[in-house]
Amino acid sequence: MTINFDNALGIHEKALTFRGQRAAVLANNVANSETPNYKARDLDFQAVLAAQQSGDDKGFAASTTHSRHINTESLLDQAAGLRFRTPLQPSLDGNTVDADVEQSAFAKNAIELQASFTFLNSKFKGLMTALRGE
Repeated sequence: MTINFDNALGIHEKALTFRGQRAAVLANNVANSETPNYKARDLDFQAVLAAQQSGDDKGFAASTTHSRHINTESLLDQAAGLRFRTPLQPSLDGNTVDADVEQSAFAKNAIELQASFTFLNSKFKGLMTALRGE
């Protein structure tokens, strides 16, 4: 009997990947909080989840027409939920990053990442227990 990890782990694997990508986006926002005309971005969990469940996760489709073009495989734009954040109070230089909002979102995301990791860890412990026959 084979183990199908997609069925065994559920959505926790994808949630862990999403939380890691979101941490990178939020860290990028914080790093660019003083950059003129920088637009804050965030990943929309609901949009990513809907795309995963419907199987409509096409990602960012682009082709390179020149050898010096940037490879699009690594861009975070692949995520269906990457959106610009609406600022509560935009600055005069066009930057839409609010450091307090970004740090709060980063902390919340870190807690959710740890929760996803804990759920995934418990799934693996359950699989190990089943394999050992305990």
